[in-house]
Formats: sequence, structure tokens, C-alpha cells
Amino acid sequence: MAVIEAPMVGKIVGVNVEVGQAVAEDDEVFVLESMKMENPIYAPANGTVKEIKVKEGDVVNQGDVLAVLE
Repeated sequence: MAVIEAPMVGKIVGVNVEVGQAVAEDDEVFVLESMKMENPIYAPANGTVKEIKVKEGDVVNQGDVLAVLE
């Protein structure tokens, strides 16, 4: 099991996966807007998306869990 965490404070502006979807390491799974820049967030490992804990428009803090992979 792996988790995808927010690397910095920001707002989720893109959710590119859904529960049950298979992802490969380094697939872009979220887009986080911080300091007026869009930052892609990549899958840390191969797996299947088990849970998504955020939606577009959510504000997150560094270290918040965005999704869980299994």
C-alpha cells in the first residue's frame, strides 16, 4: 500500500484518477495550484487507486494524504 501526499500547501485543481483505476509509477494523478503555479503530483508507485480523499477545489496542507494506492 502506498499513499499520495501533498508536497506543499495549495488547492487541488485537477483530479486525474478515479477509484479502481490502475496507475503506474510517475503517472500524473493530481494537479495542485500553489503560489499561482500548477504543480503536477505523480504516483509514487504502481498500484490501483483504493481511495481518493480530496476533490477539486479542496485546500490541502503539506503532508495531507490525497489518495491511497493498493
